[in-house]
Amino acid sequence: MYHKKLILLLAAITSAHGANAADSPDPANAGKSFFRQQCALCHSAEANDNGGAQGPSLQGVFGRAAAAGEFSYSSALKAANLSWDAATLDRFLASPTTVVPGSAMVVPVTNATDRANVVAYFAALGNGTFKEAAPRGFGPGGPGGGPPPAAAPVAGNADWKLDAPGRKHRIDVANLPAPYATAGATNFPRLVPKPAGAELKLPAGFKVETFTTELTAPRTMKIAPNGDIFVVETQSGRVKVMRPSADGSKPQAITVFAQGLLQPFGIAFYPAANPQWVYVAETNRVVRYAYKTGDTAASAVPEVVVPQLSPVGGGHYTRDLVFSPDESRMFVSVGSQSNVPESTDVMAKKTVAEAQAWEAEHGLGATWGNEENRAGVMVFDVANGAVAAGSGRMYANGIRNCVGLTMQQSTGELWCTTNERDMLGDDLVPDYSTRVKEGGYYGWPWYYFGKYEEPRLAGDRPDLAGKAIVPDVAYTAHSASVSLTFYDATSGNSVFPAEYRNSGYAVLHGSWNRAFRTGHKIVRVLLDGNNVPTGEYEDFMVGFITEDGNSWGRPNAIVVAQDGSLLLGDDGTNVVYRISTTK
Repeated sequence: MYHKKLILLLAAITSAHGANAADSPDPANAGKSFFRQQCALCHSAEANDNGGAQGPSLQGVFGRAAAAGEFSYSSALKAANLSWDAATLDRFLASPTTVVPGSAMVVPVTNATDRANVVAYFAALGNGTFKEAAPRGFGPGGPGGGPPPAAAPVAGNADWKLDAPGRKHRIDVANLPAPYATAGATNFPRLVPKPAGAELKLPAGFKVETFTTELTAPRTMKIAPNGDIFVVETQSGRVKVMRPSADGSKPQAITVFAQGLLQPFGIAFYPAANPQWVYVAETNRVVRYAYKTGDTAASAVPEVVVPQLSPVGGGHYTRDLVFSPDESRMFVSVGSQSNVPESTDVMAKKTVAEAQAWEAEHGLGATWGNEENRAGVMVFDVANGAVAAGSGRMYANGIRNCVGLTMQQSTGELWCTTNERDMLGDDLVPDYSTRVKEGGYYGWPWYYFGKYEEPRLAGDRPDLAGKAIVPDVAYTAHSASVSLTFYDATSGNSVFPAEYRNSGYAVLHGSWNRAFRTGHKIVRVLLDGNNVPTGEYEDFMVGFITEDGNSWGRPNAIVVAQDGSLLLGDDGTNVVYRISTTK
């Protein structure tokens, strides 16, 4: 009886929309195709479907109460008292923030046919009638095929229990297990209250204190010339300004600089010394606001300077941006649409000759279809203070999701801090930070860490063997490396000791696709005397993971404040921490 009611609700939706899923010979499979293209980076709908975990699993969503299950749902969704039937799903997908004001889900499915197809897919999964269409994937991991059966799980360990300030790490991919040595795990980092007695640990001579708790999921921070701290609240679509107190220990004021943005992330001042503009990267465009040092609210609506980054949406949505040291070029990172494009719905199969013809215009290792202008770094020319129209092109390819784009000012080199692919096992593929070379290819999707071929796309691009650049610093797989800052302060009441200055500081947001937790910490990227990475990193601040493997924090944004302290944003608990010296 329950499923009959669902079918009647679905029929009501489709008849109300006119031309929609009912006109399709197979709306459930059309819904699955849409889900794979637009939703699977954040969500899973079926067991072993390679879905992501930036959002909750949607397996068994029909009939389930909203905010049920193992995930850190927003308080707004928890209080909404919804049940996911067909009509409610349709309304929510059409306008999430209208149905649930304050929802962390902010991207609507605006097309009625797409919504109805997705609902049909969920309904068919719920009543057990879903039948997969003939497989159209390529490689052993394509739809209907999947990876080969996993070997018996290898013995793992809670390595994070050994984390301690100063503990050094070097990840050698040659010594890691082969793909599928362990099954792909779904192990969400469930946030729990801070346990009694839990504390964050730092090297001797440092302390950490709460800077503020008055933000909503801070994702990026940048420092203005006068010391103001610009904070991006991605899911809320806002940019805020925190003006630090005289001693730098707290914000004396927090104001909204801009709002109404679509998943903003990257932010940069131009020109750096005496800014006239604040540039903000939204999920598929770049805008700028008129600015003079000291402004705490935008004086006018933004000017669109790049109207479209990629012709395809969905997937990884964070876009970071930086300017070159001479300010003649603007770099923008654009993450992939998929984990790996196993389906021809994502990337139609090309011969090697066809792929090479595409690369002639888009760069070595460039992807196409729903991955066009994705998985890499774009570059735009800046002339007379403005982005030159039509100048956008791929600067480097094969970087699955460069969440954090950083300019190393001492060398003028561009860096990416990257989330690598999932579902190859606990220890593959390592995340990384690396210098980015113009015209460089970094492996995704066909290879990883130089010579290692992606098994799900085996044999597709033999011509790229040996051409992928090996990243500089590998992190434990699935750490979710999200940001990197180079410590460049030389003065201030909280300036770090000399031995800690010639370093990068990277933030590991925390794992989900790993049986044993990792990440949830700040690590120090070690450089030699010539500011070249050694390949090693060491723990700097640890302690967010509890004894049972859950966590009480999701660190992400990091920036060097004007007084020399480090500020760390936590988008799981809405806290910004301040790390300073004890001198």
